[in-house]
Parts: sequence; C-alpha cells; structure tokens
Amino acid sequence: MKLANDKGIKGKVIVCTGAAGVLCSSLTEDLLRHGAKVAVLDLRGDVARGFCAKLAKKGLKETLAVEANVLDKESLEKAKAAILKKWRRIDVLVNGAGGNHPKGTCPDEQMTKASKLEDTFFGLTAEGFEFVNKLNLIGTVLPCQVFCREMLKRGGAVLNFCSMAAYQPMTKVAAYGAAKAGIMNFTKFLATHLAPMGVRVNALAPGFFITNQNRFLMLEKDGMTLTARGNKVIAKTPMRKFGQPSDLHGAARFLISDEASFITGVTLPVDGGFVCYSGV
Repeated sequence: MKLANDKGIKGKVIVCTGAAGVLCSSLTEDLLRHGAKVAVLDLRGDVARGFCAKLAKKGLKETLAVEANVLDKESLEKAKAAILKKWRRIDVLVNGAGGNHPKGTCPDEQMTKASKLEDTFFGLTAEGFEFVNKLNLIGTVLPCQVFCREMLKRGGAVLNFCSMAAYQPMTKVAAYGAAKAGIMNFTKFLATHLAPMGVRVNALAPGFFITNQNRFLMLEKDGMTLTARGNKVIAKTPMRKFGQPSDLHGAARFLISDEASFITGVTLPVDGGFVCYSGV
C-alpha cells in the first residue's frame, strides 16, 4: 500500500522573527522537532546565538542565528543573504517580533474626573504610541517585503501574529490594539495581493498568554497573584485559564503547511474562547 505524501513542514526553510521570545522560542523548537530548518532572527545576535546553542544541546541543530532589526530593511536584507547562503531558499516567514510596552499604555482603564491627565489617553506621547505601532505593524510589513520576494519563485507561506485586541478595542493598550488591527487588515491585503504568485498569508490571534511584554498588566509583582485586569481576562475566557506557548504549535504548523494550501487571508484565534464570549 502506498503511503500518503507528507504535507507537513519537514524540510521547509522557515524564517522566524522574534524567535527567541516567550511564544516564538517554543514555536521554533516545535518546528524543528517536525523537521523544519529555522533561521532564528533576533534584534540581539547574542540572544539568537544563545538560543540556538540551547536548541543544539537538545539535538535540534538545523538552525541559523541571525541578528536582524525588523524595523531596518538593510538589516533584513543582510539576514536574507545569510539565510540564502546556508539553505538556498526561503519557504516560510513567521512574523513573531512585536509586543506591547508600558510607554504605549494608559495606566487608567477609563478616564474619570478624578483621573490624573498623565494616566489617561491624553498622557500618551506620540513617541510611545509610535514605538509600539512600528514594532508590531511596520515590524511585520518590512520582513514581508524582504523575505516574500524569495517566495515569488516557488510559492510559500507567511504567518503573522495578531491579537484579541484586533477584534475589539481593549482598555489601556491603545497603541498595541491599533497596530494589531492593522496587522489583521494587512494580512488580508497581502493574501489577496500575492495569491496569484502562490504565496499564502495568514495570521494567528493568540488569546491571553503570559509574556514579558504583558506580565506587568496580568500579574502582581509576586508573579503569581492576578491583577484586577488579569482577573477580568480569566472571567472573559470560557476555558478560565491563560494559554500555554504549546497551545499555538498545532495551529501554526497547520497554517504554514501544505495541508492548508487553499487557506489564505484568515486570522485564526487561539484564545480559549475569549473572542466568542460576550461575558454573560
């Protein structure tokens, strides 16, 4: 009996930005365990190299550590050259770089007459708003411009990282929500634009996972006790828990694999039901 063809990710060359972060480090390890080759891109080369060294100790050696700034096209072009020198092609781009930052966040959820102006929307600086917006949105657009050009030759897949904040505005995170809504829209645009070239573009929308960027919003300083906001999130999540990095693995592998060859332009929530629950 002839076995069905393997339509997974084995042998694919995957570029992952922000690969050493909380979510993407776990995803990178999973991709390697399923036979992919992964270019580990990080703003700090020492972090990328250190992460690859840890992976190598686990027997996962099909990696390439590359220092790259997702907001600098020249830096990304140099990264592409290094990847092509090693593996001769690029099959998949995972845009994992991004996240929130306190300087793009409003301390107050709602403004009242008792609010200090600096703790409200009016206290946000243009620099803070722009920093978070650029990191997420422009940090997705530029890698697509650089790495997707290689996919025009033989097709490929892009996986962007969206957020629950793209579906409905959330308090505090004005800059982050605007950027992620932009990524959802951009995903649809690029999927349409590149479809005739055989390049698929999709996104994941993680629900609430504890990362370095949102820890200060979800947990008290002891790292265990939920903040008032953390309690709200759990109450709005039907599964009543935060996600674990491994919860993203299957969805990510599917969207970038040939099994999803007729799927493009979608944003898939991995959220424990958050986006579908009204709260009542």
